[in-house]
Amino acid sequence: MAKGKLLLGLDIGSSAAKLCLLKEVRGKYSIEVVDREVLPQDAIVDGAILDRTGVANALRNLIRRCKLKQKQCAIAIAGYSVIVKRLRLSNMTDDELAENIKWEVEQHIPYDSKDVVYDTVVLGRNPSQNSMDILLVASKREVVQDYIGVCKDAGFDVKIVDVASFALQNMVETVYGEVRPDECIGVINIGASVTSMTMMTDGVTSFTRDITIGGNQITEEIQKKLGINRDEAENFKTGNSGDGHAVIPREVEEITEQVSQKIADEIKRSLMFFYETSGRERIDKL
Repeated sequence: MAKGKLLLGLDIGSSAAKLCLLKEVRGKYSIEVVDREVLPQDAIVDGAILDRTGVANALRNLIRRCKLKQKQCAIAIAGYSVIVKRLRLSNMTDDELAENIKWEVEQHIPYDSKDVVYDTVVLGRNPSQNSMDILLVASKREVVQDYIGVCKDAGFDVKIVDVASFALQNMVETVYGEVRPDECIGVINIGASVTSMTMMTDGVTSFTRDITIGGNQITEEIQKKLGINRDEAENFKTGNSGDGHAVIPREVEEITEQVSQKIADEIKRSLMFFYETSGRERIDKL
């Protein structure tokens, strides 16, 4: 919430920036503003902002086109820079956890603790075993600062930096309601360069993974196999050839199927890993 208003949702992906502003009426939400702006090619690679000016200009275009007055926003990050660990520790108070979490960060995060920002949430406590389960989330400090900085350059005021997989979980719970006890729901978001996965058990995050594969691989394969430029390949992929009479080569469908199968195989491998580590044999919904 921002001064009694809903925060603006701002999704800065590798291919485009998307925004959404909701309006709450009598406990229900409706879309007030939604828009997207394509980013310059390779402005963001592997979650790192390489063209800060290009990204900031794209965000300014969104503000200008949508005539936004609400500038307070929430963003989410994903990719290599985000690390999520589920840990079982000796039971302790929240104050004790705050004092001791630095040692856990140094043990479980492959970066110097000074170079990361991190947060925790207690998932549950088991007094009989004197244990507690926590979720530790960390990201490289420079990545978080880069995303906040580019938003500030454009005129936005970042209030929340979330993790993409957690934002997806919040979306599912908001749209579909609370999950049934012991129900396991998988949420998958296939983006341009990252496919985010999260598994929810009893409404609690039990597994997350970011796979660095997505729609860009389809575009790149079309470009390579047909010997065309990236814009032409992207238009063939999306079915927007520019000319209503233009014929999309039959190879495009074959390439799309082949790369889609690779994405599906990566998702399947992650699901199998989840089954092995969680002891589950299936998920209830995907």
